[in-house]
Amino acid sequence: MAGRAQPSGPAGSGAPGLLPLLLLLLSAAAIIPRGDGQNLVTEDVTVVEGDVATISCRVKNSDDSVIQLLNPNRQTIYFRDFRPLKDSRFQLVNFSNSELRVSLTNVSVSDEGRYFCQLYTDPPQEIYTTITVLVPPRNLVIDIEKETAVEGEEIELNCTAMASRPATTIRWFKGNKELTGKSEVERWSDMYTVTSQLLLKVGREDDGVPVICLVDHPAVKDLQTQRYLEVMYKPQVRVSQNYPLQGLTREGEPLELTCTAFGKPQPTDMRWLRVDDEMPQHVVVSGSNLLISNLNKTDNGTYRCEASNAVGKSHADYMLFVYDTTATTEPAVHGFTQLPNSAEELDYGDLSGTSVPPTAPTEALPTVQLSNASLAFRPDSRAGEEGAIRSVDHAVVGGVVAVVVFAMLCLLIILGRYFARHKGTYFTHEAKGADDAADADTAIINAEGGQNNSEEKKEYFI
Repeated sequence: MAGRAQPSGPAGSGAPGLLPLLLLLLSAAAIIPRGDGQNLVTEDVTVVEGDVATISCRVKNSDDSVIQLLNPNRQTIYFRDFRPLKDSRFQLVNFSNSELRVSLTNVSVSDEGRYFCQLYTDPPQEIYTTITVLVPPRNLVIDIEKETAVEGEEIELNCTAMASRPATTIRWFKGNKELTGKSEVERWSDMYTVTSQLLLKVGREDDGVPVICLVDHPAVKDLQTQRYLEVMYKPQVRVSQNYPLQGLTREGEPLELTCTAFGKPQPTDMRWLRVDDEMPQHVVVSGSNLLISNLNKTDNGTYRCEASNAVGKSHADYMLFVYDTTATTEPAVHGFTQLPNSAEELDYGDLSGTSVPPTAPTEALPTVQLSNASLAFRPDSRAGEEGAIRSVDHAVVGGVVAVVVFAMLCLLIILGRYFARHKGTYFTHEAKGADDAADADTAIINAEGGQNNSEEKKEYFI
């Protein structure tokens, strides 16, 4: 080789020395790895605590070199198919010249780390795989501030997911609606405890609705717990007309009303009264029913049904207007009126269908508590009264106009006939020239034209 001293051959031979060249080639061969062209392959492993993890060390282009598996502490787990480590959780799954596959049962957090695959070539080849242990949350619980809440209150709920790895994500649902909570994470050693707080303002529509705490974690699916809300609320009152059925309330006919109330707890006190006046003596009240056997005009007014429970009191009103027996026009709306007890209760119902008589004073507006679940709307007899009055007004006006027209026509006829009889021009010559006559015969003879002109006398009547 150039640049290197060459040993001399025997004298006179002229041939270069072969021994140094042979030694150089052997030295070059000694530094080439015997495992050249071999590749180790493995994959990372993620396993849930308590499950089985499988570690695989594979060789491409194997030349029967020895495969070895070591733990994170560099202790040999398997050398070929022999297990030096006295841990029975490691079991040989497969062994060949190209693969060493080992299973680890009942994995715990302490088993997490790097595991090394080695191939005994010269020099040795090495690659590592990482085992990640997932720990699902334990003891998922919901704590609620109050077991029983009153409508309108804001209550606090807390959901806790203990000892998970990694930290879990908590989601809240009320029925099918997702809500937003506030989470805090605490770390204890290698574990995480997550607590999520939810502030919720409850209404009567939330009674019996489940509040769900749902966990998002790679180690578990569909892990959740729930609590059912218990909400107390004031009565919801409704007045229904049993007789007449959506008809006119006429004089002499009966009227029967029924009051129903629902609340939590169920209302125990229910009573009828007449707003701004005393209840008529002939009105019969029996529990939730009110009966007037013979209606008359003095019964007109607003009749109120009140119901109460431990939470509060609510009421519903019926506005009565008694029509004449001759009334036939059906009212568009009849008899009932309901409004919320306060502006806050507008959140619990829709007032788009509530009817209020236009003549009713503001301070006398009837009130009742509403809810999203149901709202009883009842007709108002004032609308029927207005329709009947309009019909009567039209009839009266028409009659008066007809009478006036007829009277005017009669008057014109009479005046015409009167003037016709007393108006005209008369032409006569009977008395002409008779003023100087001594007697009637002479007057006739002396009249202009005499008897000969009597046929020419004419009379014009206009």
